[in-house]
Amino acid sequence: MNIGEAAKASGISAKMIRHYEGIGLIEESRRSAAGYRIYSNNDLHTLSFIKSSRSLGFSLDQIKQLLSLWQDRGRASSDVKALALQHIKELDDKITELSAMRNLLQNLATECHGDNRAECPILQGLEQQCGEAKAKKT
Repeated sequence: MNIGEAAKASGISAKMIRHYEGIGLIEESRRSAAGYRIYSNNDLHTLSFIKSSRSLGFSLDQIKQLLSLWQDRGRASSDVKALALQHIKELDDKITELSAMRNLLQNLATECHGDNRAECPILQGLEQQCGEAKAKKT
């Protein structure tokens, strides 16, 4: 199949497929006599694996490792598990960070009267955050 068909079948844009080839995440595709990319069912299976991995938030470097492990029939499942557990920790850290952001914004929104007053605790809170960020840099 050509790149358009592979993109449609895998749910990954043609641009991203070319990018994945360019960075070595997937092997360069075969070419037709006219120079068009040609993809096999195995290529499509690999693209689907990448899409599944991306949907779980794995980075491209992690996906490269996962692909290597997936293609290595002699792999130890402990290697795969270690990679998954590391990613879970990264997700937990991100959830903690996002929760703190949400809580701060929720508190600021609760303090805001939301009426015609010029005073706005949300803007004041953002300004305070800006000042704290500047202080950390110095």
